[in-house]
Amino acid sequence: MQKTTDPSELSRIAKRMRRAVIEMITEAKSGHPGGSLSATEILVTLFFDVLRHDPANFKWPDRDRFILSKGHACPILYAVMAECGYCPADQLKTLRKLGSIYQGHPDVRFLPALEASTGSLGQGLSLAIGMGLAAKLDGRDSRAYVVLGDGEIQEGQIWEAAMFGGFHKVDNVVAVVDYNKIQLDGFVKDIMDLEPLADKWRSFGWHVIVLDGHDIGALQNAFTEASRMKAKPTVLIANTVKGKGVSFMENNPKFHGTAPTREEAVLALAELA
Repeated sequence: MQKTTDPSELSRIAKRMRRAVIEMITEAKSGHPGGSLSATEILVTLFFDVLRHDPANFKWPDRDRFILSKGHACPILYAVMAECGYCPADQLKTLRKLGSIYQGHPDVRFLPALEASTGSLGQGLSLAIGMGLAAKLDGRDSRAYVVLGDGEIQEGQIWEAAMFGGFHKVDNVVAVVDYNKIQLDGFVKDIMDLEPLADKWRSFGWHVIVLDGHDIGALQNAFTEASRMKAKPTVLIANTVKGKGVSFMENNPKFHGTAPTREEAVLALAELA
């Protein structure tokens, strides 16, 4: 795979990934477009710039680890992994079909290049902290990155893990909150408001960076800052837009878990041309 630090090239990749997400979910007639589109720049920046990884040797012991804790957003993960060469791009449209390697949530039994099966919400931060702590115990300099949903972090296990990570100074872990402010049943603020979110993480002993989660340059700078942080894990509170890139999906709770119709897909792909 070809890595790049050029934000313009990463933006072009992100647009391709968004198109793939729309095509996959439309073909499946089910899935989660909103949260896949909101996390696009985060995953593209990680896989094509930040992460130390090798698709030709995906169990390389010194690789960085990536966990998509909000596993329902797997279409963007599958698209990015296929673009990197981990898995076949020509099978992406088998998403959610019987026997497909592209299950409705990431499943390591079907896709061995994954670090773990995810999607049972609330568990990914614990996984990442465990991987980060294991790397420290083994004397390796690999890092662990985990993307969390904002609705997901209403769950108690997230804060137990956050307390553990801060107390044990697991500074090779970076959490990214995809803060698109919409969850399954509506707007986060109306269901269980997370604010003051940055202060919560700080109180658990984390280094906090608040940024625009669609600004690739800001993401690159934030990941660099996180890599230099000592004695604290880092969390990026990435302010994003649910359904980013498709006007009628943006900030629309309907598209948390509703596939576009064929007609809507045509409109969406035209916007992403």
